[in-house]
Amino acid sequence: MGDVAMTVPVIRELLAEHPDLEVIFVSRKAFKPFFEGVTRLQFHVLEPEGRHQGLPGLYRLYRELRGYQPTAIANLHNNLRSNILSSFFRLFGRVPVATLDKRRQEKKALTRKTEKVMKPIRSTHERYADVFRLLGFPFQLSHQLSRQSRPLPAKVKHIFSDPQTHFFIGIAPFAKHREKIYPFEKMEELIQKLSTYPLRIFLFGGGPQEAAIAGRWTGYPGVCSVINELSLAEELDLISNLDLMISMDSSGMHMASLVGTPVVSIWGGTHPYAGFLGYGQAYDDCMQVELSCRPSSIYGNKVCERGDLACLHRIDSGMIVEHVWEKLNDAKRPLPDTTR
Repeated sequence: MGDVAMTVPVIRELLAEHPDLEVIFVSRKAFKPFFEGVTRLQFHVLEPEGRHQGLPGLYRLYRELRGYQPTAIANLHNNLRSNILSSFFRLFGRVPVATLDKRRQEKKALTRKTEKVMKPIRSTHERYADVFRLLGFPFQLSHQLSRQSRPLPAKVKHIFSDPQTHFFIGIAPFAKHREKIYPFEKMEELIQKLSTYPLRIFLFGGGPQEAAIAGRWTGYPGVCSVINELSLAEELDLISNLDLMISMDSSGMHMASLVGTPVVSIWGGTHPYAGFLGYGQAYDDCMQVELSCRPSSIYGNKVCERGDLACLHRIDSGMIVEHVWEKLNDAKRPLPDTTR
């Protein structure tokens, strides 16, 4: 989900720079809300467990896409499925193809145990843009957050009418891998401390286990969970009206970036140097501690060899609260319109 969300600001700026260009974006149906409002973009649904399953399904997808008469193919994934599909266009359609450079050697150097090369890898956003540049569409990325004006979901409008609340923030406390998740006991400390400030906190996530964990935290003042309460489109609408998000290195950060909301991000076994910092987000807003073992992996899918998750446990919840409060007061903006 995060990888798909990261493509959106890149494609927006590509289309703005090239007004005669049209894009057909191929991905799972669940991610279609990310692209709502992007002009000159058509979303073609991928069904990898259905009609596009296996090699015959990919050939069927190729024939569907061929109907658009594409003049170029941007392979933004560089995995087995997208490479096979690209090969069909290259071999049968004689259509030029450009493929994402995953910078695998640099990633290995960044994450190896010894003699790490601690320098930033070219950002994923720039590498997405490079694919289009190779196809003959030069453009410059702004790397600036762009606030989107979206209506508040009906289910939360009443919360924004509270005159005693100065700020509205979101917290996305979950991630796929443990090495990217701020320990729940420390997250509860963080939420408890934030609940003493004049703000409202929305908890984001998905699935019954996450909903149950978040439900325990809604006992603190001003905290509510929207897990399984809103659609993905409604979540994006809500996030666009927040003053700030707190997120792991996860899709929550990229969803907030997509709608232009600043993020204070928490990093454990991964590192912003790997190129996955949210679009337009500030490195200074990354909460992390420097350890010789960090980063241990690019995606957080490698078990902590120390066994103590020091990279996460050593991030003080009070430090995060201070940073969040300072950032909120430096960037106070008008309350969203609840009449729409």
